Amino acid sequence: MGLAGVLAAGLAVSCKPHGGEDRERASGPPVGVGVLTVASSPREVVEEVVGSVRTKTRAVVEANVSGRIAKMPVVLGQKVNAGDLLAEIDAQEIQARYEQARVQREQAARDLERASVLIKKQVSSRQEYDAAESKFRVAEAAVREAQTMLGYVRITAPFDGIIARKLTDVGDLAAPGKPLLEIEDRGTLRFEADVPEALIGGIAAGQKISVSIPAIQKILLGDVVEVSPAADASSRTFLIKLNLPQDGGLRAGQFGRAAVPVGRADSIRVPATAVVQRGQMELVFVARGGEAGLRLVKTGKRIGEEVEILSGLAPGEQIIATKVSSLVDGQRVEAGK
Repeated sequence: MGLAGVLAAGLAVSCKPHGGEDRERASGPPVGVGVLTVASSPREVVEEVVGSVRTKTRAVVEANVSGRIAKMPVVLGQKVNAGDLLAEIDAQEIQARYEQARVQREQAARDLERASVLIKKQVSSRQEYDAAESKFRVAEAAVREAQTMLGYVRITAPFDGIIARKLTDVGDLAAPGKPLLEIEDRGTLRFEADVPEALIGGIAAGQKISVSIPAIQKILLGDVVEVSPAADASSRTFLIKLNLPQDGGLRAGQFGRAAVPVGRADSIRVPATAVVQRGQMELVFVARGGEAGLRLVKTGKRIGEEVEILSGLAPGEQIIATKVSSLVDGQRVEAGK
């Protein structure tokens, strides 16, 4: 027996009323149902690419000087404002260097003042005055350098945001190039995805693309703001970035799918609620002659609340779109009730 015969036999078994209750329902009074006429219409054909929700603005906070972390008054998930203290480094060595530079500047200032008096009295040479002036300038620069280093001791938030990662804590050694924290601005979120080279031709900056986020069970409309001009050498994909509208359920790192348009084609779509799943078979109830008849169909992609029908239905046929879970094959139905 071929595959078609097996499916037909399975359909016959599954559609046959089982027991007196099903026979009674099938021969009872008509059930009022919603009926939908199947139609084929041009639809946009899309291919889904997977990606993740990312923050538009994020920063890895590092120290500019080495030293033990003396303070870190923030925790994961804490909201911070620009300029708030994130960490403070033990500054004893830098403070000592600043004090030394300040003392040397004071001494150089006194030497310069003395040289200025002596040159006015023509007791000292111009060369001695220039040397004293140069020494003062060097001492002044050393003080400014030490003050700058002291400013690096306090590490503050570069912008308003949330502490996304905390990579060190009090007592750890901070050093230039070693990340301490990660801060994110979650006021604006983006969707980032790697698009195969075969699909990138259908994407351009300013285009709107639907993005499905399963975690919040929503489809959002994103604006394409960046399209990589070159493919990644290893994956042969192009990175795209889409700005997403604000939604309270969105979180950085969430998984999503972007529907990339690839063309248009005629297709049949019906409400997903009209499709009945019985084992491995997908069926719909066709309304014909006042009865509900089960029909085996093959479905394609689900787009929003609709599902694409690849085979099993023809334009002009009528299917039952409501109360399908309570119907049996051959049951009397009446549309519009």
